[in-house]
Amino acid sequence: MSKKYVDLETLKYILYDIHKLEDLLTRERFQDHDMESLNLFIDSVKEFSDRELYPYFQEMDATPAYHKDGTVIVHEQVYKVMLQSGELGIIAAAFDYEDGGLQIPFSALQAAVYIMDAANNHLPGYPSLTQGAAELITEFGSQVLKDTYVSKMLSGVWGGTMCLTEPQAGSSLSDIVTRATPTANDFYKITGQKIFISGGDNQFSENIIHLVLARIEGAPKGTKGISLFVVPKNRPKEDGSLEYNDVMTVADFQKMGQRGYCTTHLGFGDKDDCRGWLVGEEHKGLAQMFLMMNGARIAVGRGAAAIAMAAYRTSLQYANERPQGRKLSADGKKNPSEKQSLIIEHPDVRRMLLLQKAIVEGSLSLVMLASKYQDIVATATSKEEKEKYHLLLEMIIPIVKTYPSEAGAESVDNGLQVLGGYGFCTDFTLQQYYRDIRISALYEGTTGIQSQDLLGRKVTMHNGKGLELLATEIMQTIMVASKDDELKGYAAILGDKLKLSQKVIGKLMPFAMKGNYERYLSDANLFMEYMSIVVLGWLWLEMAVDAKKEVGNADRKYSETFYESKIHTMKFYFKYEVPKTNSLAESLMSDEVVTIKNDKEYII
Repeated sequence: MSKKYVDLETLKYILYDIHKLEDLLTRERFQDHDMESLNLFIDSVKEFSDRELYPYFQEMDATPAYHKDGTVIVHEQVYKVMLQSGELGIIAAAFDYEDGGLQIPFSALQAAVYIMDAANNHLPGYPSLTQGAAELITEFGSQVLKDTYVSKMLSGVWGGTMCLTEPQAGSSLSDIVTRATPTANDFYKITGQKIFISGGDNQFSENIIHLVLARIEGAPKGTKGISLFVVPKNRPKEDGSLEYNDVMTVADFQKMGQRGYCTTHLGFGDKDDCRGWLVGEEHKGLAQMFLMMNGARIAVGRGAAAIAMAAYRTSLQYANERPQGRKLSADGKKNPSEKQSLIIEHPDVRRMLLLQKAIVEGSLSLVMLASKYQDIVATATSKEEKEKYHLLLEMIIPIVKTYPSEAGAESVDNGLQVLGGYGFCTDFTLQQYYRDIRISALYEGTTGIQSQDLLGRKVTMHNGKGLELLATEIMQTIMVASKDDELKGYAAILGDKLKLSQKVIGKLMPFAMKGNYERYLSDANLFMEYMSIVVLGWLWLEMAVDAKKEVGNADRKYSETFYESKIHTMKFYFKYEVPKTNSLAESLMSDEVVTIKNDKEYII
């Protein structure tokens, strides 16, 4: 198996040159780091991924996790990757020094874990979820909880999960019924079930620390009555030993993809001896959990972008090696005596490869942009800076989660098509990438939920201030591009699409103002697709501006072809993807309403 699963040059170009990682290092939190040390960190993760992740990618799909005797049996690499993620500082990277962390920029960490995702997307979820659970404890937990759990989690010795979903409450978290009963001691008795818990158990982990949403007896109904608890599988005793905490692994869900990344059904308190410790205040659980949700949604987009990258690199390699057919001559015929052409020479194959490249590299830039915004928010030195970048981050988070997931699946689909019949066979990894990426549109809120969040909450927040700030950022790039003869036409096109988005919002907003939210949000998915295309058009134009500046520079960092490929891909995106906004706008502004349920049912 080739180790060309990721384009490291493009990753570093987008992180360092486009999104200016070095600028973050002037901030106090990151002052102990320099570009050399962060580059070394990223390179070490690539070497780690080459050695411990990528070689097991197909094997983990062929031997999926399964439930046996009250636990989940996973591949042995889960054990190695957890411990070595601790040793390499991957889990602890972004934490404060005082919590055992390295205070590495979130952007650099996301770039590193992107490499891991591309190498083997079945493995990074285990340390990443552990990091997320530990983050909740350090952010909201008592000192006792921090001292008890965090160091073991950051070292990879103990795992961690987030437990939201229940059999009767999927996305509707207001319907959670898992119960927390107060006791005379410092803990609550936890009773209930959670499903679809990623990384919920395995035979190697000494302990799994679950962050569980539950309702304290007598709490208000709805989301306002939900609290957050630390519920370990095995509770630590004063002497350092562990005792079973009545957390039962009921089953493992067998899935179409990511088969090596276990997804469990957990039962709490079957023997009335499951103890949970309150994190922060009562009834604040959902707000606490969702404070970390931006990071989780960036992670989903990052994972999808990485899977699409690995699929693109695989299909590109195949296209450069596979001879098939012959190019047409001037008279429109083929000469059978000529040598066969490599399929990368055929225009339709090139179209599919360019679509993959446009989606893959655009998605990566989107993920890095959101990561940069998160770093700026975390280190803001003024109220104005914090508010600006918080609003910008909030605006793009639904897009960051959705575009790489949905367009990434389209990208992998095209990669499979490049391989033709071989793409459908298990001899090649394209079919596995195709199955693995499909979950991304479901993780951490489906596409429908993200779309309603974008149009229903983010567009309207602070009277449209977030949207205004995003439009300003896009216009700055348009203005710079407008000064270049080669790029000014594309800048004008993007400006027109930005104006058209305002017209779409102007058509929809009166429905919201009149309280007709069902009509306002009925085509939210189309609005998500529209805005995603505009934002990706912006990011590609931004890349083209930078590449145009560097392509003629004698001291350029990368080859001339490298920079020219960015400009060429931008042109492809504007020819084939950006025009889709026209039909989306037409549908969004149509007075025809066909999806809202009325008295008569037509879906029969």
